[in-house]
Amino acid sequence: MLRASVAMAMVALLAAAPAAAKRKTPDAELAELLKGRTAEPAVRCITPTTNDSQRIISGKAIVYGNGRRIWVNVPIGRLDTMRWDDVLVTERFGGQLCRNDQIRIVDRFSHVPRPILRLGDFVPYVKGPAQR
Repeated sequence: MLRASVAMAMVALLAAAPAAAKRKTPDAELAELLKGRTAEPAVRCITPTTNDSQRIISGKAIVYGNGRRIWVNVPIGRLDTMRWDDVLVTERFGGQLCRNDQIRIVDRFSHVPRPILRLGDFVPYVKGPAQR
Protein backbone atom coordinates (compact mmCIF):
# COMPACT_ATOMS: atom_id res chain seq x y z
CA MET A 1 0.00 0.00 0.00
CA LEU A 2 2.81 2.40 0.90
CA ARG A 3 4.66 1.58 -2.31
CA ALA A 4 1.51 2.34 -4.38
CA SER A 5 1.03 5.67 -2.56
CA VAL A 6 4.63 6.67 -3.21
CA ALA A 7 4.32 5.68 -6.88
CA MET A 8 1.13 7.72 -7.27
CA ALA A 9 2.78 10.73 -5.63
CA MET A 10 5.77 10.47 -7.98
CA VAL A 11 3.49 10.30 -11.04
CA ALA A 12 1.60 13.39 -9.81
CA LEU A 13 4.85 15.31 -9.31
CA LEU A 14 6.17 14.34 -12.74
CA ALA A 15 2.90 15.37 -14.38
CA ALA A 16 2.89 18.73 -12.58
CA ALA A 17 6.53 19.54 -13.41
CA PRO A 18 5.99 20.50 -17.08
CA ALA A 19 2.99 22.68 -16.17
CA ALA A 20 5.01 24.47 -13.49
CA ALA A 21 7.93 24.95 -15.87
CA LYS A 22 5.65 26.64 -18.43
CA ARG A 23 4.19 29.05 -15.84
CA LYS A 24 5.12 32.67 -16.56
CA THR A 25 6.34 35.13 -13.97
CA PRO A 26 3.57 37.32 -12.50
CA ASP A 27 5.04 40.40 -14.24
CA ALA A 28 5.10 38.61 -17.62
CA GLU A 29 1.57 37.27 -17.13
CA LEU A 30 0.20 40.73 -16.32
CA ALA A 31 2.12 42.32 -19.20
CA GLU A 32 0.63 39.77 -21.60
CA LEU A 33 -2.89 40.49 -20.34
CA LEU A 34 -2.37 44.25 -20.77
CA LYS A 35 -0.70 44.06 -24.19
CA GLY A 36 -2.56 46.27 -26.67
CA ARG A 37 -4.60 47.91 -23.91
CA THR A 38 -4.53 51.47 -22.64
CA ALA A 39 -5.02 52.45 -19.00
CA GLU A 40 -7.82 54.81 -18.04
CA PRO A 41 -8.12 56.72 -14.74
CA ALA A 42 -8.63 54.51 -11.67
CA VAL A 43 -12.13 54.12 -10.28
CA ARG A 44 -13.32 53.36 -6.77
CA CYS A 45 -15.98 50.74 -7.67
CA ILE A 46 -16.95 48.42 -10.50
CA THR A 47 -20.16 46.53 -11.21
CA PRO A 48 -19.11 43.06 -12.33
CA THR A 49 -21.50 41.09 -14.54
CA THR A 50 -22.10 37.36 -14.62
CA ASN A 51 -19.97 37.16 -17.79
CA ASP A 52 -16.93 38.73 -16.12
CA SER A 53 -14.10 36.51 -15.03
CA GLN A 54 -11.68 37.02 -12.20
CA ARG A 55 -8.06 35.98 -12.38
CA ILE A 56 -5.39 36.06 -9.70
CA ILE A 57 -1.91 37.11 -10.78
CA SER A 58 0.30 35.51 -8.10
CA GLY A 59 1.51 38.01 -5.51
CA LYS A 60 0.56 40.93 -7.74
CA ALA A 61 -3.05 41.67 -8.66
CA ILE A 62 -6.57 40.48 -9.41
CA VAL A 63 -7.93 41.04 -12.91
CA TYR A 64 -11.70 41.36 -13.36
CA GLY A 65 -13.67 41.31 -16.59
CA ASN A 66 -13.05 40.09 -20.11
CA GLY A 67 -13.43 41.38 -23.60
CA ARG A 68 -12.79 45.02 -24.47
CA ARG A 69 -12.42 46.33 -20.89
CA ILE A 70 -10.73 44.71 -17.90
CA TRP A 71 -10.02 46.10 -14.43
CA VAL A 72 -6.78 45.49 -12.55
CA ASN A 73 -6.91 45.68 -8.78
CA VAL A 74 -3.86 45.60 -6.54
CA PRO A 75 -5.18 44.55 -3.12
CA ILE A 76 -3.90 46.04 0.11
CA GLY A 77 -2.22 43.54 2.43
CA ARG A 78 0.01 40.50 2.17
CA LEU A 79 0.10 40.00 -1.58
CA ASP A 80 2.83 37.38 -1.23
CA THR A 81 0.15 35.00 0.12
CA MET A 82 -1.90 35.22 -3.09
CA ARG A 83 -1.33 32.45 -5.68
CA TRP A 84 -2.77 31.99 -9.16
CA ASP A 85 -4.56 28.74 -8.27
CA ASP A 86 -6.24 30.00 -5.08
CA VAL A 87 -9.96 30.52 -4.62
CA LEU A 88 -11.10 34.12 -4.25
CA VAL A 89 -13.92 34.67 -1.74
CA THR A 90 -15.51 38.11 -1.97
CA GLU A 91 -18.16 39.46 0.36
CA ARG A 92 -20.18 41.99 -1.61
CA PHE A 93 -22.49 44.45 0.04
CA GLY A 94 -24.69 45.57 -2.82
CA GLY A 95 -24.07 45.11 -6.52
CA GLN A 96 -20.58 46.60 -6.70
CA LEU A 97 -17.04 45.73 -5.74
CA CYS A 98 -15.39 48.76 -4.16
CA ARG A 99 -12.07 49.88 -2.73
CA ASN A 100 -11.63 48.60 0.84
CA ASP A 101 -14.05 45.66 0.39
CA GLN A 102 -12.55 42.63 2.10
CA ILE A 103 -11.54 39.55 0.16
CA ARG A 104 -10.34 36.20 1.40
CA ILE A 105 -7.95 33.97 -0.44
CA VAL A 106 -8.39 30.24 0.24
CA ASP A 107 -6.00 27.48 -0.78
CA ARG A 108 -7.78 25.43 -3.42
CA PHE A 109 -6.56 22.07 -2.12
CA SER A 110 -6.19 22.37 1.66
CA HIS A 111 -9.03 24.90 2.06
CA VAL A 112 -6.82 26.81 4.49
CA PRO A 113 -7.67 30.53 4.44
CA ARG A 114 -4.90 33.04 3.96
CA PRO A 115 -4.81 36.57 5.43
CA ILE A 116 -7.72 38.85 4.57
CA LEU A 117 -6.91 41.49 1.95
CA ARG A 118 -8.70 44.72 1.05
CA LEU A 119 -9.38 45.75 -2.53
CA GLY A 120 -7.55 48.79 -3.84
CA ASP A 121 -8.63 51.08 -6.67
CA PHE A 122 -9.67 49.49 -9.97
CA VAL A 123 -7.64 50.55 -13.00
CA PRO A 124 -9.57 49.98 -16.23
CA TYR A 125 -7.64 48.89 -19.32
CA VAL A 126 -9.34 49.04 -22.73
CA LYS A 127 -8.30 47.61 -26.07
CA GLY A 128 -7.00 50.38 -28.25
CA PRO A 129 -6.71 54.04 -27.21
CA ALA A 130 -8.26 55.23 -23.94
CA GLN A 131 -11.68 56.88 -24.10
CA ARG A 132 -12.02 59.81 -21.76
